[in-house]
Amino acid sequence: MAEPVIEARDIFKSFRIPSVRRETLREHVLGCFRPPRVQTLTVLREVGLEVHRGETVGIMGRNGSGKSTLLKIICGIYEADSGSVVVRAPVIPILELGVGWNPELNAVDNVMILGTILGMTLGEARASIEEILVFAGLEKFANLDVKYFSSGMAARLAYSVAFKAVRDVLVLDEIFAVGDAGFKARCEERYRSVSAAGCTVVLVSHDPKTISTFCDRALLLEGGRVVMNDTADSVAKAYLSISSRAAEDGAFG
Repeated sequence: MAEPVIEARDIFKSFRIPSVRRETLREHVLGCFRPPRVQTLTVLREVGLEVHRGETVGIMGRNGSGKSTLLKIICGIYEADSGSVVVRAPVIPILELGVGWNPELNAVDNVMILGTILGMTLGEARASIEEILVFAGLEKFANLDVKYFSSGMAARLAYSVAFKAVRDVLVLDEIFAVGDAGFKARCEERYRSVSAAGCTVVLVSHDPKTISTFCDRALLLEGGRVVMNDTADSVAKAYLSISSRAAEDGAFG
């Protein structure tokens, strides 16, 4: 079998969080003379992941399970504390919508900026402006400054640029939760064409139907560990079971 496009081994990641809140001027002044107290929050523990060319791999888990942190490590945004990550193809990440926008520029200018950030040439980005705006349903707002966009409009525009820019690997966070029914249908159709073209996709979602429908297999994260690596259907059912038990116990993670 060919080498994985994405290969992560024994990933650990922790964050140091201040354990003392300073709200008054006196607390801030006195705090300058005391060593800060912090607590360590371990988000990922011994996490491994392999994604092969042309696969769509889903990642599920309750809030706080480490999904977004794992995606950011794969995309090079965070560095793991230990372990190794090898990515053997260019990655198009859409994780935090609106990152890369210049709010003082209009939609057309921002498509050019984000498109080139994501690897398109100036010519490709310029030639794709109309298609991207139509896909996002924003052609009437081409000359409107992005600062006046709603969060939903900005999200649709970001995903539209990403779908056009993708070449090898696409990393998406809750793609099918954005926009109205028409936009979701366009995203599903574009996803199928991207997958049929042999692109590799890593998809995070809380929606079992999305994982079952679009993923070849999936991982389930719980407490920062991979507790399941199986077919998409099996992982979706296990996620529903864990979420139901947590709701019954009053644990909303």
